[in-house]
Amino acid sequence: MGCPRCRLQWLIATRSAVTAVTVYSCIIAGALAWRDGYFAWLPWIILTIGLFIAHGTNNLLNDYTDFSRGVDNDNYFRTQYGVHPLVQKFWTKNIQIKWFIVSGVLATLSGVFALFYTNFNPYIIGLFAFGSLVLLFYTWPFKYWGIGELSIFLIWGPIMIASVYIALVLGNGGDISNVFKVALAGVPFGLSVASINIGKHIDKMDDDKKKGVGTFPVRVGQTVARYVDIFSIVAAYGVIIYLVATGYFSTLMLLVIFAAQRAMYAIFALSKPRPDGAPKGFEAFWPTWFSGFCFYHNRMFGGLFIVGILLDTVARKFETSLPVNINMLGAIAIAIGLIYAVAQMAIAKAKTAKA
Repeated sequence: MGCPRCRLQWLIATRSAVTAVTVYSCIIAGALAWRDGYFAWLPWIILTIGLFIAHGTNNLLNDYTDFSRGVDNDNYFRTQYGVHPLVQKFWTKNIQIKWFIVSGVLATLSGVFALFYTNFNPYIIGLFAFGSLVLLFYTWPFKYWGIGELSIFLIWGPIMIASVYIALVLGNGGDISNVFKVALAGVPFGLSVASINIGKHIDKMDDDKKKGVGTFPVRVGQTVARYVDIFSIVAAYGVIIYLVATGYFSTLMLLVIFAAQRAMYAIFALSKPRPDGAPKGFEAFWPTWFSGFCFYHNRMFGGLFIVGILLDTVARKFETSLPVNINMLGAIAIAIGLIYAVAQMAIAKAKTAKA
């Protein structure tokens, strides 16, 4: 990864636009650790970079495995929405293996750091082993068994967020008795990420059937998969509301409701069977359909989720200096946001009327 061109190739081949969700999970974990007084910059940076590289390593292995098994050939869905380094001859299989090894070693070194940083705590050993297992076996056989989507939810939600939190807390000699709530706080983000994965697998389930890939939608059918995906989106909001109601989060976290419009777009799309072809106006986005709507929702939901957690954390750290109660501050922020949203809608409506 020394030269700029090599770094660019690695970022393209590992689908860095997607691997950014790993950074989001680490930001969430870091904010929660800071809130509890256990944040440290250097360990957090090492863990975040290591997990980001690990995610990229998984994508390299995913593409290599599917290409070698013949899954990604013949203009398969995967090559229609992004660069596939092997199908599109971005580089050779040997180069892909070399990058996989380099990335894997770097990610492993980050894990080894976490082990030493926490004095080889059994929790960290177990989480390190679980993460390695998913990285190596997600593409095959987990995805073929129909549990790949569950793995995505667990890894980028409660597992990764709780793991980084535990490492930061234990490294600072802290108490991890709060880890269940931390893991629960990671559930909404994990559900949002998993919704994209389920949507993508619904989009390509016909191709997966032909290739013998038994993803969750292939095994349960499109209808069940669509409603499970709807549930994952709705449940993400439900968990946040629960955590606000129980006092773990303040009302500042309710800023995520401004992603609700995008959630409704996704739910409306998921409530109907996938069209046979691109609807008018959506030709440029095809063949992604459900995954496109879910990704569109996740972009705003994930961003607001992180903003909410950061604001909640900062407000709690400086609560004694605030002129108003933290929950009142959240209510004021939401009210301002609603006024802004209504004003924007009125402006857009006026422009449409003039046109």
